[in-house]
Amino acid sequence: MAETKTARVERTLREWAGSGRFAPGEKIPSERALSEELGIGRTALRQALARLVNEGVLEVRNRSSYRVPEAGAARTTAGAATSDPLQPWEIHGQRPVYRNRWVTLDLVDVEPPGVPRFEHHVVRLQHVAITAVLDSQDRVLMLWRYRFVPNQWGWELPGGIVDDGEDAATCAVREVEEETGWRPEGVEHVVTYQPMVGMVDSPHEVYLARGAAQVGQPTDAEEAGRVEWIPLADIPALMAEGKLMGSGTLVALLHILAQRKN
Repeated sequence: MAETKTARVERTLREWAGSGRFAPGEKIPSERALSEELGIGRTALRQALARLVNEGVLEVRNRSSYRVPEAGAARTTAGAATSDPLQPWEIHGQRPVYRNRWVTLDLVDVEPPGVPRFEHHVVRLQHVAITAVLDSQDRVLMLWRYRFVPNQWGWELPGGIVDDGEDAATCAVREVEEETGWRPEGVEHVVTYQPMVGMVDSPHEVYLARGAAQVGQPTDAEEAGRVEWIPLADIPALMAEGKLMGSGTLVALLHILAQRKN
């Protein structure tokens, strides 16, 4: 089995501590410096450091710096963790930085096992539902539209924000009708997932519908785009060309393609 990046970093730090690169009692470089030198993100680095602290290879002093224990020092010292590093992080509180209807930014006071407390940025977005509608000709209902953030045109599945108190499946049907003018005959839940789990809380729910009736024209002017039924056979090429936008679109279509192969 290939060595993971976290395991590689943990092994490297253990070797450095044992080889004399860091003398007993010496403070090791900052997380920022280690992250850059070892080519690893700060969160994964902290996990490796936590395991080394629990093994006694490193110690934490004043909850702010890692050091190689001095000869004869106890296995753990004040501020060092003795708990399982795979336990959940402890949350001490949070404070808002920015809030509006669409997005909030909080600083959350967290304490991972064996790691000094720090404030973690957390972006909270809305609950979203996305629907792939298939017809009897193996086509999927899609929108060709422009997104100004990436400055890109591409194909998307219909979807949108789940209103307060609204069932996600109801939202899925409503968004398809508002954005395309087609009403699904029913939807089945595929998966609920978080697209940017490291710092962003934004639950996405993916649905699948088989069949729809055209009941009018799109009514959501802001979300309007060119509505077309795209053959599933064209999806792999569109994906390779970078013409499919959004994680919900990709998750739903990859699910459909995988099911067709089984």
